[in-house]
Amino acid sequence: MNAFFTYMVLGISLSAPIGPINAAQLDRGARMGFTHAWLLGLGAMCADFIYMLLIYFGLAHFLNTPFMKTFLWTFGSFILLYIAIETLRNINAAPEISARGTQTGMNSFRSGFLMALMNPLNILFWLGIYGSILANSVQNQGLSLVLWHSMGIFAGILLWDVFMALMASSFHRFAGPSTLRIISAVSGISLLGFGLYFGYRAFVQLFG
Repeated sequence: MNAFFTYMVLGISLSAPIGPINAAQLDRGARMGFTHAWLLGLGAMCADFIYMLLIYFGLAHFLNTPFMKTFLWTFGSFILLYIAIETLRNINAAPEISARGTQTGMNSFRSGFLMALMNPLNILFWLGIYGSILANSVQNQGLSLVLWHSMGIFAGILLWDVFMALMASSFHRFAGPSTLRIISAVSGISLLGFGLYFGYRAFVQLFG
């Protein structure tokens, strides 16, 4: 049981640093409430689960091919820039208008899933952290504990997802319009920065 909570804390620690998912959750929750922010994080978790399975079944080398790296940097840049532009365009829109627009729960889930799936930094995490955990568990403790440790990591990620959704939705309930605009602006600029960085890495991957 101690090992489970240790890996759960690891999952929280790895989720906490600011990144595209946290920035998008903050904006989505502030404008549309808990459910949208939570579904966005849940979509990201599903992408994480796919990477975990690929590494577990020994397909990590496929993720490290130049083609896959270039594809993920490029498509990830496109997704982040698109979401950033949409976020900045809707800064002056009232939260109620945003909630009644085209954004549904499935859209939030899909956004989180694609952002995490096309984020090469996620691959580095799963290859580096989870790959090391997998190798250590198999070598020293056997396959029986691999699933237990993996569940601990995902429990931590899920707990952070709920925390972020609750924090973002508190802005939705209590913050004024000017505060919501500031949150959207910060989130949009953050996503724009990540998108440009991903684009730069794609350029280097292609022509560097």
